[in-house]
Amino acid sequence: MAPGVAGHETIRTFHSARFMEDPLAVQCNLAGNPLHEEQLEIVRMLGELHALNTVIDEDRNLVYVSFGEIIASHLSAVEFITAATKIQVPRRFSTVVTSSAGHPLDKTYYQTIKGMVTPIDILAPGGTLIIASACSEGFGSPEFRAAQVRLAELGPERFLATLTAKSLAEVDEWQTEMQLKPMRVGRIQLYTTGLDAEERRITGVEIISNLDAAIAESIDRHDDPAVALIPEGPYVVPVHSERHA
Repeated sequence: MAPGVAGHETIRTFHSARFMEDPLAVQCNLAGNPLHEEQLEIVRMLGELHALNTVIDEDRNLVYVSFGEIIASHLSAVEFITAATKIQVPRRFSTVVTSSAGHPLDKTYYQTIKGMVTPIDILAPGGTLIIASACSEGFGSPEFRAAQVRLAELGPERFLATLTAKSLAEVDEWQTEMQLKPMRVGRIQLYTTGLDAEERRITGVEIISNLDAAIAESIDRHDDPAVALIPEGPYVVPVHSERHA
């Protein structure tokens, strides 16, 4: 409903830096999250509503159905799925290895960024996040490509300044903004076989040609043999448990 079946100004507001840069606008958090709060306000304006929420497993089988008052129905599904997706981890790691969850989610670089964002909480400051993604269909939309070109030309800080200076986001530039979040924490390395030289340049991250070598170099660089391995990055949200102590 929101931002799904909404006007373009509403959708672009949801994807604006004013919302996306809020420290509470993170995965698995609804409390005080401006994105969720805005959605709740829109729902309340529409009056009494009911909703059907569903959860599917990795084989696309239906495993949970919740029907009822729209907010309660959603929270019921959230509670069910949290145990499978939100994983408590007792420490942060200097080397995190993940993926874009394989086909079909790794078809484009646009989708790949989702796998960079979910491990942020367990990536040690200054650590290395290594992600593998085929990018078999290339980069993404023309609008996303334009945003990445601006990132490459301006650098992260100046690019973000162009976003915070306006109230409405442009199409698909929010994903480039999301990429800034792991870049602030540490070093991002990408292994891919699907991007040409120019596309690799405008990713704004370091391109590697050998996963084994990159992992070994990261272990040596950080002098820490522990490695966090997340096979399907976008589907698992590891959380540093001390944050919730």
